Amino acid sequence: MHTYTLKELATGLRARHYSSRELVRHFLDRIAQHNPALNAFITLTEEVALAQAEAADARLARGEGHWLTGVPIAHKDIFCTLGIRTSCGSKMLDNFLAPYDATVVAKCQQVGMPLLGKLNMDEFAMGSSNETSFYGPVKNPWNLACVPGGSSGGSAAAVAAGLTPAATGTDTGGSIRQPAALCGITGLKPTYGRVSRWGMIAFASSLDQGGPMARSAEDCALLLQVMAGFDEKDSTSVDVPVPDYIAGLNQSLMGMRIGLPKEFFDQLDSAMARALEEAIAEYRKLGAEIIEISLPNINLSVPAYYVIAPCECSSNLARYDGVRYGYRCQNPKDLKDLYLRTRAEGFGAEVKRRILIGTYALSAGYYDAYYLKAQKIRRLIAEDFKRAFETVDVLLGPTTPTPAFKLGEKLGDPVAMYLSDIFTIAVNLAGLPAMSIPAGFLDGKPVGMQLIGNYFEEGKLLNVAHQYQRVTDWHRKLPPGFA
Repeated sequence: MHTYTLKELATGLRARHYSSRELVRHFLDRIAQHNPALNAFITLTEEVALAQAEAADARLARGEGHWLTGVPIAHKDIFCTLGIRTSCGSKMLDNFLAPYDATVVAKCQQVGMPLLGKLNMDEFAMGSSNETSFYGPVKNPWNLACVPGGSSGGSAAAVAAGLTPAATGTDTGGSIRQPAALCGITGLKPTYGRVSRWGMIAFASSLDQGGPMARSAEDCALLLQVMAGFDEKDSTSVDVPVPDYIAGLNQSLMGMRIGLPKEFFDQLDSAMARALEEAIAEYRKLGAEIIEISLPNINLSVPAYYVIAPCECSSNLARYDGVRYGYRCQNPKDLKDLYLRTRAEGFGAEVKRRILIGTYALSAGYYDAYYLKAQKIRRLIAEDFKRAFETVDVLLGPTTPTPAFKLGEKLGDPVAMYLSDIFTIAVNLAGLPAMSIPAGFLDGKPVGMQLIGNYFEEGKLLNVAHQYQRVTDWHRKLPPGFA
C-alpha cells in the first residue's frame, strides 16, 4: 500500500479493499521498521492515528466523508497540533505542547485524515540540509550518507521512503522544493497567502508559506484542495476563490509557452543540464512552445534573501525568552541572565547566526544600507517575473544546482549551504507559486525540475507537472531498500 498514490489509496478505501485502520497500521509498521535509519519523525502519534482511522472508517461506512477521508498524513513539526509536541526542530520548544491546531492541521482533520506524527526539520526552518535539527539529521532514503535537503527534510524523506503517503511542508526560500528535488518527490510552494499561516510557527513572515509534499502532482492537487483557502485568523491570507485543482489536471499543453530563464542555465552543471534537456524535450512532444527569457536581477536573490530573512527571524524569535513558554535555563541569577542563557542554550548555531545578522542589519545606521536596499532589490526581482509572465505561461528550470550532497559536506561553510537554494529563493521574494517534480537521476540520486507560475495559478502549474508525469515514471521510483 505504501507504493500507492493518494488517489489510489482513496479509491481502495472507498472500494473497501482495506480499512483506514489497516492502512494506518501499515504505515505505522513501516515507520517502526525504517525510521531508525532515516530519523524522519520527531513524534509518532500512534494512538491518535488509530482512533482517527476508526472515526474515518465509520464515516466511510455511512457513505460520508471527503475524497481523502481515511488516508493518513504527517505534518512538518512547524505546524501546531493540539496537545501534541510542536518542537520546530529546536531545543527551545522541545517541551512545548501546542494549545491549538494550525489551520492547515485543522483542515486535514476536518476531512478525516489520520495523523501519523510530526516530522523532523531544520531548527526553526533555518537550513538547507536538515542537519540543524536538535533531534539530529535526517538521512536521504536514496543514499543514507547524503542529506535529504531542508528545511522540510523529514517530510521529503518520509514520503520518498513510503513512511507516509503525503506530508505538509513549509517553504521560506525553497524548503519544500529543494528537499522534494533531493528525495525524488513532488513538492508545491503555493502563492504567498494561498494557504493559511495561522498556527505555523514563524521564521520570516513575509516569505513563509505552507504547501503539500507527495509522490505526484495529482497527489499535491488533492492535498492543496484541502489546504488552500482564505482564513480570517491569518492577516496575510488572501481572499481569492480556490479553483478545482483536480478538474484542471487534464488540459492539453498544445500552445503552452514555457520560459527558460537563461540565468538559471548559465550557472548549471552540464550533467544537470542534460537531465533537464530531456524533460524539455518531453514538453516539446506534448505541444509546448519553449522560449528563452531573461530575469536580469535574479542573481541578486541570495544576498537580498539573506538580509531580509534574518531580519524577520530576529524579530520573530525574540519571543523565545524563557518567560512565557519553551525552554528556560536553570537557576538564573537575574532577568538578564535568564534571557542570555535561555537563548544561548536553547538555540542552535545556525539560528543564532541568523538572529545576529538580522539584528545587526536592523540596527541604527545599517537599516537603510542593508534591509531597505534588500527590499528594493526584492521589488526589482518581482518586476522581472511580472515581465516574464507577459510572454510565457510558466517558467522551467532546475530546482537545485546538484543532487543530494554528503552529510556534513557543507556544515562548516554557511555560504556554500546558502547557495544550495540559489534557484528557489527568488520565488519566495516575489511571492509566486512554484513546484519541484522528479526529472531523472544523476549518479543514482534524484534530479528535480522546478516549475514557476504566476500569482494564484497553482492549477496551471499542477497541470503542466501532471502532463509530464503522465508520460514519465520518475515520480514512481522508490529508493532501494524501501520498496
